[in-house]
Amino acid sequence: MPIKVPDKLPAKNILQLEKIFVMDESRAFTQDIRPLEIAIINLMPLKEPTEVQLLRLLGNTPLQVNVTLLHMASHTSKNTAADHLSAFYHVFQQAHKKRFDGMIITGAPVETLPFEQVTYWEELCTIMKWSTENVTSVLHICWAAQAGLYYHYGITKQLLPEKLFGVFSHTKTSKIAEDSEILRGFDDIFFAPHSRYTTVNETDIINHEKLTLLSTSEQAGVYMAASTDLQKHIFVTGHPEYDPLTLKYEYNRDLPENTNLPQNYFPNNNPANPPKVKWRSHANLLFSNWLNYCVYQTTPYSLQT
Repeated sequence: MPIKVPDKLPAKNILQLEKIFVMDESRAFTQDIRPLEIAIINLMPLKEPTEVQLLRLLGNTPLQVNVTLLHMASHTSKNTAADHLSAFYHVFQQAHKKRFDGMIITGAPVETLPFEQVTYWEELCTIMKWSTENVTSVLHICWAAQAGLYYHYGITKQLLPEKLFGVFSHTKTSKIAEDSEILRGFDDIFFAPHSRYTTVNETDIINHEKLTLLSTSEQAGVYMAASTDLQKHIFVTGHPEYDPLTLKYEYNRDLPENTNLPQNYFPNNNPANPPKVKWRSHANLLFSNWLNYCVYQTTPYSLQT
């Protein structure tokens, strides 16, 4: 899928070196194609690596995608340059009159805080409420999955005894999950990174009449859930978008305060060994399925209607 990105977005050069098909604005303008309109609510502190990770995965199917990057107006970023935000990002008030085929809301390192104490919680609630009428499908990642489950369905989160940190195996939970389009083509066992201090209870999702549990892990708990239509809201509690070295960066960042190694990540649990990626194919299939079945197959041809 050619990703339409701003001509000078730094992520463009990285993706081109990886042979990801990106298209600048000038070339996209010449094509008589209605691209999928995808909004990314980037809540991560280091926004540029997250841009690369998500655009890489969005560039793996055959349709053109136009990405709108959004950040929180009610939060001042300390880790991303203001000139980068002003050049490539919008705030919600600049985009709320548009409709989008899909939206991705990223994780954020705020999971130990009560939702209402997050500085941008009210703004995010406004966006999530708006998305119910103006976005065909929303993909929630990590903290955003917990936030979306809480806002839309009243599912609370619980603090874990220690950080869930590493790469874990997951399975599909039921015949519904086996037959679902979002999990189409998945192996019986598939892997994804996790990096979080909180979780949601499996029984809370199973017992909710408007939710469907799709995937769990013996070690990591709930991995995927969705609204019962398996399309409008998709919740993923891990980080399938992570680069091979993202967990290593987080491990080094948190030393010496936290010396826990990410589980199932470094060969022989030795940080000197390069990690072996076990989640790349799953991540590509997840995003491809989401774009095809939850977005493209269900979105109206004209977003203005």
